[in-house]
Amino acid sequence: MTRIDLSRTNRTGYAAVLGMEAYASKSVEKRLYELIKLRASILNGCGFCVDMHATDGAKAGIPQRTLHAVGAWQHARNLFEPKELAALALTDAITKLGPDTVTDEIWDAAAEHFSDSELGGIVMAICTINVWNRIAISTRMQPPVDDEHPIV
Repeated sequence: MTRIDLSRTNRTGYAAVLGMEAYASKSVEKRLYELIKLRASILNGCGFCVDMHATDGAKAGIPQRTLHAVGAWQHARNLFEPKELAALALTDAITKLGPDTVTDEIWDAAAEHFSDSELGGIVMAICTINVWNRIAISTRMQPPVDDEHPIV
């Protein structure tokens, strides 16, 4: 059961995160954004967000094989475009933040595929989904299961 609904109890803060989401969704192409959100959500163990972004990715036309492979993208490289591989590596590095995570090698590989502005959008997108994951996990959000969201 959800602990609290931040959209009601903390409207201003929640609106700020919605603003980040609006910016990120306009700054990164749809397919890439869904892959980033799904990957970070898998790494963070956010069931609500994994369900949402796998579903959204399918609706956006991402093949099921590609969506399933996001969890082990390093071993299914042939299912992704080179720029997607670079963005997934950057997603891993930023999500697993530590002293040796966002290395020059990872950054430079991403910079080969994206402009500085595009890289900035990707960084913002990765940060945004990490915020959403932490909100969903801490408030115990669960994937919806109802007539609108059946398990099929």
